[in-house]
Formats: sequence, structure tokens, C-alpha cells
Amino acid sequence: MAATTDRATALKEFEETKAGVKGLFDSGLTSIPAIIHHPNLHLTPAPSHFSIPTVDLSLPRPIAVDLIRAASRDWGFFQLVNHGIPLATIDATISAVRSFHELPTAVRSQHYTRTPVGGVSYFSNPDLFRSASASWRDTLHVTFGPVPPELDRIPEACRAEMVEWKQRVREVAREVMGMMCEGIGVGPGRLEEMTCLEGTGVVGNYYPPCPEPDRTLGIVDHTDPGVLTVLIQDQIGGLQVKKIKGDECCWVDVKPVPGALVFNVGDLLQIISNDKYVSVQHRVLANSGEKGRVSIAMLFSPGKREDSDIYGPLPELMSVENPARYCNLKMSELLRAFFSKEIKSKSVIEVFKLQ
Repeated sequence: MAATTDRATALKEFEETKAGVKGLFDSGLTSIPAIIHHPNLHLTPAPSHFSIPTVDLSLPRPIAVDLIRAASRDWGFFQLVNHGIPLATIDATISAVRSFHELPTAVRSQHYTRTPVGGVSYFSNPDLFRSASASWRDTLHVTFGPVPPELDRIPEACRAEMVEWKQRVREVAREVMGMMCEGIGVGPGRLEEMTCLEGTGVVGNYYPPCPEPDRTLGIVDHTDPGVLTVLIQDQIGGLQVKKIKGDECCWVDVKPVPGALVFNVGDLLQIISNDKYVSVQHRVLANSGEKGRVSIAMLFSPGKREDSDIYGPLPELMSVENPARYCNLKMSELLRAFFSKEIKSKSVIEVFKLQ
């Protein structure tokens, strides 16, 4: 009981600083607090013979569709190049999000809240009070749809860049979603008709240098609950994807490629595609470098979230030989399954799988 009380007190004190793990780093500590220590963490070097696929969007469309289908089926991840977003725009977006996270604590803490205000929240660890161990990262989250945010709530340091980024990525995501639809044999507008471009959020993660990177993680292993995630990362790296091939299971580095967008399949897309595409576990290592790491993810999910709006395996994919593997669900049910537990324990796919 004493250990539980001590942890609860430590979490409360950490939260009340409103400084996140960046505040811990700024304090000059040389060891991480117990609330961030992952006691059973076993890190091994990633194998060099595995790498996630790269898809060149300038290839003829049928070839690009085949590559996206194979990557989404076999890996659940791929890097996209020649997508039309200038490298200068990517760098400016990363720089702006970095600028916010590196503001003085007195300025940054004014935005700290777990309850979104005007569609905007800034916090450390979304599951801080539910997880067994916290992770070494802070997050700025802006919900852009289905309800637009109050623009003046977005920190000025990155406001213009995040708004532009949302527009840029949405157009590329529309193209890729269309190609993913073609890859499973349905019309290119099928996901868009289901409003899968309308539920959007941009997440700016910051990973300060960690004094003990072998004792914690930046983000624990998890899957994303929505349809599709599009991510950019700086050149520091740390993102890893879990790969199971035969009897071999390992964590594969997603090596930074200048200008590339990292796409990954979400749980709902695995359900919608009836397992033709897979949502796989991924994680982020704690930052062992000397400079803060930044990654920015744009999350896509259906914009229609009334109880009358039901999502499940697409009927046109069903047959006697290929019956539905998941039950139909409401977005509220999916999100409740995801947010009711700590990130590492998420198993949305299993919750809705038909036995």
C-alpha cells in the first residue's frame, strides 16, 4: 500500500509542475524518477536485414497500388516519397513544434491541460495515471475535425505551421486512401465516403534527451485505434515496428528518410478491410542523443460518430469463403476500448473479433 501511495503522490507532484518530462530534463537530473522507470525493459539491437518498405508515389499508379497493398498487408507500415510536400515545409513544421516544446516552462505550462480546450491540449503521457510506468515524452494535441479547433488556442509558436500541415497531409492521405481501397478491390472513394478523412488530429510529440535511455521508453508498444496515421520524424530516429516472420520476432528501426512520410494502418482499417491490412505494434525508444527529438503524427478516423453510425468489415469484401472476422461497432465503442486502459494494454482488435 505504501508503494502505491508513494507513486500516486509522485504522479500528482509531477503533474502539478505542468512542465512535463522536458521540465525534468531542464532540472539537470542524472537519473529518471521511479514513475518513469520500466523495470522489465529488455532492449536488443534491431536487425539490419529488415527495413519497412518505401513506396515512390511518382511510380505508375498500378505499381504504387501494388506496393502499398503489399506493405499494408505484410508490415502495416511504409515510408512514402515523392508525395509532393516540399522538404522545406516538413522541416518548418518540425522546427515549429520543437520551438513550442522548448519554450521556457513558465510560457509552455500555460497551455498544460489534459482536458482539451477549444480542441487543443498539451500534456505528458495521456495514460499517466493508468499506466504502470510513464514514458519519456510530452505531447501537443490539436483536434482539427470533425469539429475545427479554436485557432487562437493553438500555441502561436507552431499555429500557422500546424494548420498548413493539416491541409497538406490531408491531400496526400486522400490519394493514399484511394490507392489502399483499390488494393483491396473496392472503389477509390470508399473510405472517404465513410468520412475517414474528417476525423483528424495532429499530435506533436517531443522526446527530451534521457539520462537513462535503457530504463524507459519514449512510447510503449501499442497500435493506433483509427484508420490511418501519417507521421514525420526528425533525423534522430527511435521509432520501431514489431515484425513477426515465421518463428522470428523482432523490433525493426524506421530509419529517418529526409522528406519521407511514414504511413501506418490503424485498428479500424484492419477491421474494415477484414484483415487484408494489418495494424501492428510499434514503439519509440527513449532519446539517447543530446538534442530533443520531434515527431508529428496526423491521425485519421471517421468523422461521423453518432450512435447510428456503424463501422465494420466492408460488405463487398464478404463471401462464404471469406466471412466477417469482426463485429460491427460504433466509434464510441472503439474509442472507449482504447482509452479505458493504459496504452500498452490496448487490444482493440481482439475486443471486436468474432470468435
